Formats: sequence, C-alpha cells, structure tokens
Amino acid sequence: MSNANLFSRIVAMIGAAAILMRRWGKDTEEPVLGSEPVIPEAQAQKIPTLKMPTAKGWDDGQKPTAAPGLQVNLFAGDLIHPRWVYVLPNNDVLVAEALPDTGPVRSAFDYAIVSTMKRAAALGESANRITLFRDTNSDGVGDHRTTFLENQNKPFGMALVDKTFYVGNTDGVVAFNYNDGDTTITGEGKKLVDFKPGGHWTRSLIASPDGKKLYAGVGSNTNIADNGIEEEEGRAAIHELDLDSGTSRIFASGLRNAVGVAWEPNTGVLWTVVNERDGLGDEVPPDYLTSVQDGGFYGWPYCYWHQTVDDRVPQDPAMVAKAIAPDYALGGHTASLGLCWMPAGTLPGFDTDGMVIGQHGSWNRSNLSGYKVVFVPFAEGQPSGRPRDILTGFLAPDEKVSYGRPVGVCMGPDNCLLVADDVGNVVWRVTGA
Repeated sequence: MSNANLFSRIVAMIGAAAILMRRWGKDTEEPVLGSEPVIPEAQAQKIPTLKMPTAKGWDDGQKPTAAPGLQVNLFAGDLIHPRWVYVLPNNDVLVAEALPDTGPVRSAFDYAIVSTMKRAAALGESANRITLFRDTNSDGVGDHRTTFLENQNKPFGMALVDKTFYVGNTDGVVAFNYNDGDTTITGEGKKLVDFKPGGHWTRSLIASPDGKKLYAGVGSNTNIADNGIEEEEGRAAIHELDLDSGTSRIFASGLRNAVGVAWEPNTGVLWTVVNERDGLGDEVPPDYLTSVQDGGFYGWPYCYWHQTVDDRVPQDPAMVAKAIAPDYALGGHTASLGLCWMPAGTLPGFDTDGMVIGQHGSWNRSNLSGYKVVFVPFAEGQPSGRPRDILTGFLAPDEKVSYGRPVGVCMGPDNCLLVADDVGNVVWRVTGA
C-alpha cells in the first residue's frame, strides 16, 4: 500500500470518528429541498467532515437502477473520466474527458483531501480531449468512435453556433471551425477569453437561443474566499461573451460554483445549479437550482440563502443586502453538476416539463448525498414539486464504494437521456422500458 493510500485510510478513520461524535444522539437530518426550505442552524466545523467512497467502477453487466418505466444501457465506454456530454445536430455525441490536477498542498488537511480524492478517482492525469461517438445502426450504442479534439486544457463545456465549435477549457473559451459531419477537428483554435484556472476548474458553456452570445460558468478558487476576495476576482460567476464584438462581462456573480446551465424555453430564462460552501454542517447550506438574473448577486462568500451571514468570512453589509435568494434547494452537498431541460413526455412517466440534474455526490457530510440523476418538475416557469429519481444505484448501500458518479446530462436522439459517469468511465443512455 502506498503512503498516500495509507494516509487516506487513516484520514478516513479519523473522519469516521469525528462524524460519529457529531451525530451522537442526533437523528439523520432530512434533506433540505424545495422552494421554501427550512435550513438548520450552521455549526462551523474546525475539522471539516471528510467522507468519500472508494472508486470501484462497474462490474461486467452491472449498471445503475432506472426509475420504473425506464431502462438504461451503456452508450459508450472505455473513457477516462468523462465529465460532460454534448449532442451535435447530426446526433453525433461528444464527450469531454478531463481531470483536475493535484494542485498545491500547503497543509496536512490539504494532503488529506488530495489522498482522499485520489482514492475516489477524482484527481489524476487528465486526458484533455473530446471524443466523438456515432450510432451508425440506431441500436442505442455509439459504435463508431474518433478523437474529435485533443491537447486541450481540461475541456468541459461545449457549444456549436453555426459553423463554430466552442470549448470551455479551464483557462478560457476557444473557438474552432466545424463543418457538419466532421469527426475530427485539426485546425488551430482561437482563444476568445481568459479565465483563471485551478480551484473549481470546470467551465460550462451554453449559447443564447439566438446564437449571439455564450454563457460560461466559472467557479470560485476556494471554499469561502480563504485567500482573500481579490484572488476571487472574475470567479464565482457566470460570464457572458458577445460573439459579434468579442467582448465579455460578468452576467451574474456570488455563485460559488455554478456548473450546469440550461434555458427554460417557455420563459427564455437562464437557470443554473450551484455547489454551495463546506464546513457548516450536513445540510447547511443546500446546493441549489436557480434562475439567473442579469446583474444578479447570489451571496457568496458573504452569505447564503435569504442573506444568512457566514461569520467565517470578513463581511460586506452592502453585498449581503443585495444578495438574491436562490429558487430551489437541492439538499446539502449533493454536488449537483449536470443540468438540462427535459420536455414533458420525453421519458415515460415524466409527464411535465422540468430540469434533469446530475448529482455527482458528496464527500463532506456524515451521510452521503447525491450519487444519482434526478428530475425537478416545472410549472409556469418555476420548480413545482419534489425531485424525482431517474437513475440511482451509483453508490453501494454501505457507502464504502461508488460504482459510478453522474456528472453531465443532456437530451439525445430518439427521446433519450445521456449521462456522463466519471467514475464508471462510461456514458449511460436512458429510455423508456
């Protein structure tokens, strides 16, 4: 056993003892969900909870559990940490494969996190590529495979506008020429905007309905601006890029780690899922799904939900006063990353419009949360009702190992849902049974 793995196991034992002490005499907290959540009182943790299942992967023939009336099959496999999925107009499926670096290790706790994340297959050498899959015989499996784009810097978000293909690398957005049916991009890309790399490294992308603008999610560098708010400049935000002028601006801020972005087509409003801060308790504060207002500020790092101040952060009362409450709580530390709109009737049994969310799963609470794909129903442009499971079974019942962890979600050909699984190293396809 390597020193890192040994240290990781020791950390897990210490973490288990700390979790047991925190839970002594207490019931498991109910998930904080919905449009009017009741959020427990914060309990700042001097030693943050650290609980992460070991990455196991799927055995041959094993797969997630689909909701009643649905079935799931393997669309693509043998990938290296697939994070995001994008479907081209000709139904070719693109999969971004990327993995964060270890980063600087400045303390024993940093080392503990790095060791734990490595055990969970959440750190390592990045493939830095986008792979294309084509289903040539319409059997629901990507049987034709090519390397679409390589030598990128942790690619994540993807968007096609006319004949230009955009990639959200961790250090900025790059544009490439694309012609319908291309299976490989070989030309040089053009850098449109620079982003600070590191920290929350993913850079999601979505084009405006008219194709004139791009929106990019750029997460914070740290948990609560631990190294000062100046270091977070340009981060914890969604950026808007004007494709005609080449200019960019911050569209909305105070979003600690806004990852998935999607349009609600009936109202034309942009929505996102956000990972909230750590170290205040299992359900404090909840991750959330929210509409995004132009110029809106959502609280990070000074406060969370309904302007609840985080006393660990040097305060700015003016910023707290302008903070907008999110629309819908998704539970604490679910790591809700993937987001896409699913029209009513796309999948059997899901008879209302709504958002599909890929919940990557927690690493920092006493009982693990997330590790599934859920659906939030919408009515009149707003969330309406509790989340419903679409895919579960990514986590072992004893929470010791994960078979997979869902990330990116998107609608695919023939009313299917595609799900990137970065621990299983596969893409799943969900359809009616």
